[in-house]
Amino acid sequence: MKTIKATPPMGWNSWNTFGFNINEDLIKSTADFFVESGLKDAGYEYIVIDDCWSEKERDENGRLVPSHEKFPSGIKALSDYVHSKGLKFGMYSCAGTHTCAGFPGSFEHEFTDAQTFAEWGVDYLKYDFCYKPESANGPILYKRMGMALRNCGREIMFSACNWGNDDVVKWIRESGANLFRSTGDIQDNWNSILGIVKSQLGRECYGAPYCHNDMDMLVVGMHGNSDNKEVLGNVVGGCNDTEYQTHFALWAIMNSPLMIGCDVRKMSAKAKEILTNKDVIAINQDPECRGPYIVRQFNSPEQVFALVRPLSDGDYAIGMFNFLDKNWEMSLQFYDMGLTYASGYSFEIYDCYEHKNLGKFDERLSVRLDSHGSKIFRAKLVKR
Repeated sequence: MKTIKATPPMGWNSWNTFGFNINEDLIKSTADFFVESGLKDAGYEYIVIDDCWSEKERDENGRLVPSHEKFPSGIKALSDYVHSKGLKFGMYSCAGTHTCAGFPGSFEHEFTDAQTFAEWGVDYLKYDFCYKPESANGPILYKRMGMALRNCGREIMFSACNWGNDDVVKWIRESGANLFRSTGDIQDNWNSILGIVKSQLGRECYGAPYCHNDMDMLVVGMHGNSDNKEVLGNVVGGCNDTEYQTHFALWAIMNSPLMIGCDVRKMSAKAKEILTNKDVIAINQDPECRGPYIVRQFNSPEQVFALVRPLSDGDYAIGMFNFLDKNWEMSLQFYDMGLTYASGYSFEIYDCYEHKNLGKFDERLSVRLDSHGSKIFRAKLVKR
């Protein structure tokens, strides 16, 4: 029986906030909080350890060795603990000779490592792209690990993280990967979010059930709090809550995995509200996994636009976004969605932020958007 879901994975990854500073107590307490806080009930299930978890050298049998200092109980015991909470456990490796932080990678050890991960009870593997030998073929390395994981005796979600190299969108599905990164690393600032989103507009057609375009981990709720200078960049304080809400809405409607990157144990009430919005999550988790199309605002087409996505029950998800540094009004013409006034139909609009029905609308939906703000609606076709 297949346990990997067709929809984008939801969970948490250690990299954004903790970087090198990870240990088994951190992972256990995060898993505990997932259950206590309602994150698990909201759909988040993967607890993923990123880079820096191993010793610097393999053992005499060529197998990876967990850091004795950070994970003294071993990975299998930690995996068992996460599973005891009803959650799934994820780890990290790299297609190169070394990981990005300089620990052993899986290059030419793919089948051994896949077997090791299976024995440890791993459910998710993030597979990075640092230190790949120049003459090695990148697509083949991901196909090789995909083959190893599919034959290791355990279902392991394969997260391919090659940052968009080698025209990844055109071949990654055939590698067996369940998600693929096609951008550089996210940072906890608005310009980083903006750059990632704009780079992915037009790539909606490449995602599909069981293979999703990963726009990198969420920075919602970080507010500049991180041990990882790469994620902070040169910006102090991170984003504001309006920007984090827009960030989450974009990731959700664009079918990206929802992998939390903040320290959930310290997140604010607003961050929790954003991350557990059941109506926005339902759009991300719609079983058909269809990508959205874009409808641009005529008087600021590059900065103000709507993303419209057909859902499996006949509804439409509508996200309206303002990237300008000032408030702006957007009007979405239903004609641009295919609905004419002559059809005799209207849209009944449900506000996914306010969690309430706004009534029936003919011909258009017009909203005022805060600077860097957004609105997410669910539209149902009804007789006028």
